[in-house]
Amino acid sequence: MRVVEVMKLKVLGCSGGIGGSQSRTTSLLVDDDILIDCGTGVGDLPLEVLKGIDHVFLTHAHLDHIAALPLMIDSVGELRERPVLVHASAETLRILHSHIFNWLIWPDFSVIPDHSRPFMRFQPIAVGERVTLGARAITALPARHTVPAVAYRIDSGAGQLVFSGDTAYCPELVAAINACPALRHLLLETAFAEEQHGLAVASRHLCPSMSRTMLDEIHASPQVHISHLKPGVGERIMAQLQAAGSRLSVRRLEQGDVLEF
Repeated sequence: MRVVEVMKLKVLGCSGGIGGSQSRTTSLLVDDDILIDCGTGVGDLPLEVLKGIDHVFLTHAHLDHIAALPLMIDSVGELRERPVLVHASAETLRILHSHIFNWLIWPDFSVIPDHSRPFMRFQPIAVGERVTLGARAITALPARHTVPAVAYRIDSGAGQLVFSGDTAYCPELVAAINACPALRHLLLETAFAEEQHGLAVASRHLCPSMSRTMLDEIHASPQVHISHLKPGVGERIMAQLQAAGSRLSVRRLEQGDVLEF
C-alpha cells in the first residue's frame, strides 16, 4: 500500500484554449500516477512518466479536457502490465465510448487486445462517490456545465484540494466545498471576462462576478487559483476578479505550478 504524507499536484495545463507553449489545456498530474483531466498538457510528459499513470479522473467529456487521452492510451497500452483506469460519470463514459473510442475516431482500447486484458477500463463514478487509493482519496463533487460534469476533491489525509472543473455558479458545489474540513487549495475556473457575461451564462462557465458570488459563500480560507482563462483575456479577467474585492484573494493558476497539500 502506498503511504503519502504530502500530495503534490503539478499543473500540466490550465488554459481555456491553445496558442503557444504556455497555453496547454486542462490536465493536472497528482503525485506520479493520477491525472485529473487529460487535455493537451499531457503531451509534454515523457513516455516514462506516461507509463506510470494508473488513473485518469475526467470532469467531463469536452475536447479540451480529454484531447490527449486517446493518444496516451495508444502510446502506453503495450508498455503496461495492467489497464489504465478511466474514472468519470456514467454519461461521460458513454459519450467517450460512443464518440471517441468507437473505431471511427479512435480504436476502442477497452477491448484491445481483448476483453480480459484491455489497455484501459472505464470506471463510473457518481457524485458523492469516493475512490480510495492507499492513503489518498478522490471524491466526485457536483458541478453545472453544458454536459454532465463533476468537480473533484482530492484528500491526502492531511489536507484537501478541490478542482471545480468547468462549471457555472453551483450552490451544490459551494456546499460541498464548505463541507471540506481541511481545504488548502481551491482551483476555480473563470473562463470569461465580465463583458462576456452572456456568453458565460450560455456556455455554463464563470465570469468574475459569478466567481465572486461563489467565493463569498465559501467559509474556509483556501488559497484560490483561477484556471481556464480564455487566451487573450487572462489579464483582464484577473484584474476584474481582484477589483471585485472578495474576502478570498485569488491568483492565476500557471502551467508548471506545483501545489502541496
